[in-house]
Amino acid sequence: MSIAGPSSRITLLAAAADAVAVVVFAAVGRLSHGEADDLLGLVGTAAPFGVGLVAAWATPLVRRDPAAWRAGAVVLVCTAGIGLLLRAGFTGRLPLSFAVIATLSLAVLLLGWRGLAALVSKTAHRAPR
Repeated sequence: MSIAGPSSRITLLAAAADAVAVVVFAAVGRLSHGEADDLLGLVGTAAPFGVGLVAAWATPLVRRDPAAWRAGAVVLVCTAGIGLLLRAGFTGRLPLSFAVIATLSLAVLLLGWRGLAALVSKTAHRAPR
């Protein structure tokens, strides 16, 4: 018998999907700007948004139902908001174009997997057994 039930597996998978989304966001951003593809640079780029992600996951709403749209909205607002504020604090600037593109990119990644999961779940529940 497994100690981890379906709920804890979903939570773990959702947290991993969000973390992967932030790393993909940082990696694609670095590549699109021709920045070095070293691990330290990737960590430095992802770190402010990772802090925002951790803050989002500290909220009960996200932990209670992490694959839900409402949880995704909280994750997006915290990840983008805190990440952009920290980045502005570290770099001393925050171009509006970067803020818009970063927020939209994170929205696609953080909400996108939730949309796919909802679609798969809905389709699986309709399928005859």
